[in-house]
Amino acid sequence: MRRENQSGMSEFLLLGLPIQPEQQAVFFALFLGKYLTTVLGNLLIILLIRQDPHLHTPMYFFVSHLAFSDVSFSCVTLPKMLLNMQTQQQSISYGWCITQMYFFLFFICLDNLLLAVMACDRYVAICQLLHYRTIMRDGFCVLLVVGSWFFSCVHALLHTLLLSRLMRRENQSHVSEFLLLGLPIHPEQQGLFFALFLGMYLTTVLGNLLIIILIRLDPRLHTPMYFFLSHLALTDVSFSSATVPKMLMYMHTHDQSIPYAGCISQMYFFLLFGCLDNFLLAVMAYDRYVAICQPLHYTTVMRQELCVSLVAGSWFLCSTLALLHTLLLVQLSFCVDNTIPHFFCDLTTLLKLSCSDTSINELVIFIVGGILFILPLSSILGSYIHIGTAVLSVSFTKSLFKVFSTCGSHLFVVSLYYGTIASVHFFSSSWESNDKDIIASFVYAVVTPMLNPFIYSLRNRDIKQAFEIFVNRANFLK
Repeated sequence: MRRENQSGMSEFLLLGLPIQPEQQAVFFALFLGKYLTTVLGNLLIILLIRQDPHLHTPMYFFVSHLAFSDVSFSCVTLPKMLLNMQTQQQSISYGWCITQMYFFLFFICLDNLLLAVMACDRYVAICQLLHYRTIMRDGFCVLLVVGSWFFSCVHALLHTLLLSRLMRRENQSHVSEFLLLGLPIHPEQQGLFFALFLGMYLTTVLGNLLIIILIRLDPRLHTPMYFFLSHLALTDVSFSSATVPKMLMYMHTHDQSIPYAGCISQMYFFLLFGCLDNFLLAVMAYDRYVAICQPLHYTTVMRQELCVSLVAGSWFLCSTLALLHTLLLVQLSFCVDNTIPHFFCDLTTLLKLSCSDTSINELVIFIVGGILFILPLSSILGSYIHIGTAVLSVSFTKSLFKVFSTCGSHLFVVSLYYGTIASVHFFSSSWESNDKDIIASFVYAVVTPMLNPFIYSLRNRDIKQAFEIFVNRANFLK
């Protein structure tokens, strides 16, 4: 039942625009000129806005993101159309067709949302002029843009998964659901562990949301370090929510089934937020390096534009990489065995259940997974090596105290997160899943996000002060 023995299409034909053959050259030159104008013009707008401090306002902040979205939107369709016109080859592979559709939906949705955000900005600027700076503050503008990116990503992914499901070969035998065996827990202990995991999940959600609220409400925490910390807290909430609610539901109902689309969606968001955690930890390490090793240039280097670009770039890159794995997976066949020996839809476990050729998937996992693990970890280690070298050169005792007080929380999170990931994916004794690997996966997917609020708040004086002010305000309002 391998793919070669099944009928179905592997590519599509794009007929293109209704242009006469003798007019192809003229229209090719016309469309090429329009494409270059679009790209160069919008890139020029982005460059001017980034370079001129007078343009560092909410309106031009939204304009720069709209320009970037327009460049990406054009790059989704025009290069392929121009290539087809030049080579007279109208074919497009199945994978590229699905990918093109995803990014087309993604950027057209982003365009719509950014235009709405810009209209809201102009309304506040004209109708509520005196309150403009209060309403359209930096944090709110960033939240609007990040929310637009996230919603567009989810919207495009939903359509892509539904279409991929329809485009699966009609006469191909495949499963409609999977069975998650869950954690290696004895039946008589299910109730105890359900209460424990529910408490851990609520602690994760409430603790990280509290950090986000404190950072948003306290102006003293409107710095790059806490900006990244707030995004890490949001990622941790989402990371846990991708797996824990489903695990709690089947522990309570004893229904271990998960539909095909739900399994693929869970895998996508697990990869997305797991990747995002890696990049945000690396970005936070770089922020600490600049703060300690280049304190005089800190405000110049870690300016708002760079911080937003680092976070937005992390979101975009991680959503793209997660989509790549998802699109490769949905083309595989799952014929007989539908039992997943894990508590969530793990990518490597799903590949072992497939009756298709998974060599390409495994190659992509090896290359992309290695890059995602090595590059952020190398950046983190490099940053802290420079920090240690710079601080130790001043005074041994004071420098050690300064390093641990400033970076100890971040180092502990990095060690716990990367240590458990390495034990599962690099130091596992077998390709097959075992109880130790499942427990290690549980640690970095569930335990680490729960510990982050305690690690960053208990060792952080600013967070403690912000919490005290928050409690005092709440008591005063009563």
